[in-house]
Amino acid sequence: MLSLLLPAVLAVQAMAVIEVHVPDQPVVALHGRDVTLNCSFSHANPFNLSDLSVFWQLTDTKRSVHGYWEGRDQLADQAESFANRTSLFPTQLGLGNASLLLSRVVVADEGSYTCFVRVQDYGSAALLLQVAAPYSKPAVTLEPESNLRPGDEVALTCVAYGGYPEGGVIWQDGGGRNLTENITTSVVANEEGLFTMTSVLTAVLEPNSTYSCQLINPLLGEEGYASVTITGQNIAFPPVALWVTVGLAVCLLVLLIALAAVCRRKIKESCEEARREAEEAKELEEEESKTAMTLLKS
Repeated sequence: MLSLLLPAVLAVQAMAVIEVHVPDQPVVALHGRDVTLNCSFSHANPFNLSDLSVFWQLTDTKRSVHGYWEGRDQLADQAESFANRTSLFPTQLGLGNASLLLSRVVVADEGSYTCFVRVQDYGSAALLLQVAAPYSKPAVTLEPESNLRPGDEVALTCVAYGGYPEGGVIWQDGGGRNLTENITTSVVANEEGLFTMTSVLTAVLEPNSTYSCQLINPLLGEEGYASVTITGQNIAFPPVALWVTVGLAVCLLVLLIALAAVCRRKIKESCEEARREAEEAKELEEEESKTAMTLLKS
């Protein structure tokens, strides 16, 4: 029935006298939430709801979203993806409110919707629905995480997931300098159409440096910020300097051991020499005593 009525509606649009109004700006709906697609109309004369027909359809594909005529919803031709997710505002139809309530919005709902209204005459207007989903808080990781040396090239990875549409990523250093020209960004969609964004910044390592990642959702504005600071604790001595330090320490130890051995030998020799001198002096004294005694006896 609806497939027969819609061509007729389109054919007489040029003769329409009903003014149909929809938002000029795109309607932004949050993923998983409900959204109202506003559509209002004005008619010069009072009318019965049995004379009113309202059709909502996707502008590009012409798929039926919701139909109403003869005083009740007509959903036989409704696209399967909208089943049990659409409704009008029955108590407001007589007041010129043909708005559509779309429940549990998904990414696939994004697009242009046309609101057709007929009360003897016809009118229509189209609006744009955009879907948005906030990203998770970004997380920044460093690769490699250890054995770093000043001047090394490191990769900093910023990841955020569950968002829509594709966001923008801005990298900055601690001084606020934009580093975005050195990044590679990839986007992967899950089964719901929501994105995981991965941005990799390649930087030359400097000690005590801060790098920040800022994610911006074009429909929701700035969403997340994360940063990482690389301190001296993350940075190891360069291998050459390390080996030089170890070598000097070993040499110093060897010198100390050798010096201790020399000193010990010198001390030992000095002690032995002193003992010999003492023994020689004692022997000399004894000989002198014997000589004196001999002289006294004679």
